[in-house]
Amino acid sequence: MESLSKYNEVVLVDRADVVMGTMEKMEAHVKGLLHRAFSVFVFNSNNELLLQRRASHKYHSPGLWSNSCCSHPFLNESIDLAAKRRTQEELGIDIYPEKIFDFIYKASFDNGLTEHEYDHVFIAYSDQTPNLNMEEADRYIYRDMASIQLDIQINPKKYTEWFKICFDNVYRYWNSLLKVG
Repeated sequence: MESLSKYNEVVLVDRADVVMGTMEKMEAHVKGLLHRAFSVFVFNSNNELLLQRRASHKYHSPGLWSNSCCSHPFLNESIDLAAKRRTQEELGIDIYPEKIFDFIYKASFDNGLTEHEYDHVFIAYSDQTPNLNMEEADRYIYRDMASIQLDIQINPKKYTEWFKICFDNVYRYWNSLLKVG
């Protein structure tokens, strides 16, 4: 039987993304230790980004809009397979993620927790209708990138910190794809 503890652990890494061990998820967020994460941006055939609103009971950033899927891989799990697995678990859609960049960020929250992540960013494409896991997200919308960018400028408190940090890089990448295509 698969260990349930791995669902409550994060993979600790150094600034070069070399594994340093694992730690219980909440403890890592209390201590603000650098750990591996991923963020997935799913686009539909109308070039709109799928956003999810985090469930109201999440331990940080509840009720905020964010990228399509974000989570932590298991120890020894490839990042792209983790992104595929977790997008299925959270949104009920199958994707084939393509990594576009990674970055490190650190953000503290009002509840005393700190996200300090080595975040691997992926894009994917799907026209499947999401079937939300309500433990993770309570709503979804599709929006074009320009209107998201404007709304982040006008209403930054509606969005998660990691989403705001990496959005501009994803937007530039997305625009470069549209110019080529």
